[in-house]
Amino acid sequence: MKKYRNRMDIAAAILEIAQGSGGVLKTKIMYNAFLSFPQLKEYLALLTENQLLEYASQNKNRYRTTEKGKRFLNSYREMQRMLYPAGEKTARDAEA
Repeated sequence: MKKYRNRMDIAAAILEIAQGSGGVLKTKIMYNAFLSFPQLKEYLALLTENQLLEYASQNKNRYRTTEKGKRFLNSYREMQRMLYPAGEKTARDAEA
């Protein structure tokens, strides 16, 4: 049975993909997060408006997770550990 991802799962996936000092292109985020282009645009706007993700035009149009985004990811992971004890599959695990 396929489990669907909620908005928080998708946001966390994007932030994980965009971690690192160099940032990533939209295409990499779209493919690695399994999103359509319209979905990608919606999430990029949401995450940049909330300062979880930043757009670095001087760095060849790449997106990078901000410090606030990293704090969000840490909180998200902690919630996952509390809600899904070892052995239980999360929606993100079901994709793999």
